[in-house]
Amino acid sequence: MENKDIWVLAEQRNGKIMNVAYEILGAARRLADKKKCEVCAVLVGDKVRDLSDSLIHHGADKVYVVESPLVKDYTTDAYTNILEQVIKNFKPEVFLYGATTIGRDLAPRVASRVHTGLTADCTGLDIDEDGLLLQTRPAFGGNLMATIKCPDYRPQMSTVRPGVMEKLAPDAKRKGEVIDFDAKLDDKDLRTQVVKMVKAAKQVVNLEEAQVIVSGGRGLKTPDGFELIKQLADELGGVVGASRAAVDSGWISSDHQVGQTGKTVRPELYVACGISGAIQHLAGMSGSRTIVAINKDPNAAIFKVADYAIVGDLYKVIPVLIEQIKSEKEENSAS
Repeated sequence: MENKDIWVLAEQRNGKIMNVAYEILGAARRLADKKKCEVCAVLVGDKVRDLSDSLIHHGADKVYVVESPLVKDYTTDAYTNILEQVIKNFKPEVFLYGATTIGRDLAPRVASRVHTGLTADCTGLDIDEDGLLLQTRPAFGGNLMATIKCPDYRPQMSTVRPGVMEKLAPDAKRKGEVIDFDAKLDDKDLRTQVVKMVKAAKQVVNLEEAQVIVSGGRGLKTPDGFELIKQLADELGGVVGASRAAVDSGWISSDHQVGQTGKTVRPELYVACGISGAIQHLAGMSGSRTIVAINKDPNAAIFKVADYAIVGDLYKVIPVLIEQIKSEKEENSAS
């Protein structure tokens, strides 16, 4: 049986499809149209079949559903066994995962089981003239981009960084096929059991799905500057981001880092404050729909990608912006 089609793990948690799954489906759809093949999604969980239509609306031609109480919660053993069976039964040409905590744990195990290669943390995917998958990822701390091929083994396997691929607009009229796959699972083969889920006490920043991000960089001069950044983010209904320089200085946690070695984002609005615009940072946010840059250096590289450039001291500019936003809100509420 010849390897064919582009397959995607449709990662779900607590009965909700993760946003990165839709992003990868969009990328898979574009690749499949180029290769003239189908997009297949694998949906694993307990009582998750109803989520299949959403995957079809976002680009899948077929959805293979594996339902079992044993996979109500993610465990490495269970998911690895399932995907090994799926790959050996259906022989995908390409298999894609999100570079999430689950994807980064699962993909290497599956690659080892089926004896193929894995390119991790991809930021670009394409098809070459021979039909091979071109897998692009940052290397050497983000100082260069490597494009990798896997000519000899199948499936060609990648994890894809959240936020870098553009999901398709859902098409409710789109039709597809939902197929139940009876994976052989035995609880005796599973070495771990989820007894209880305890959420971390700290607040986790979800930069990849944020519609507004206000980021601070070395130009803040001090960690206290992030208090001002947070005030602006709160007024805009957004979250706080940061450059690598600010994170490396210990001013803010790495959860907030945007860039090739941080998180790749695609918000509606990105406000860069005191960020010079190193190429690694630009690669992580240049896909934003609208970019506003505030920097007192008129030659800062960030201005080359900005839609709106404000040359000035951020400690003078941001308070004015905050007051203006508050004033607009008050006027709107009064009317």
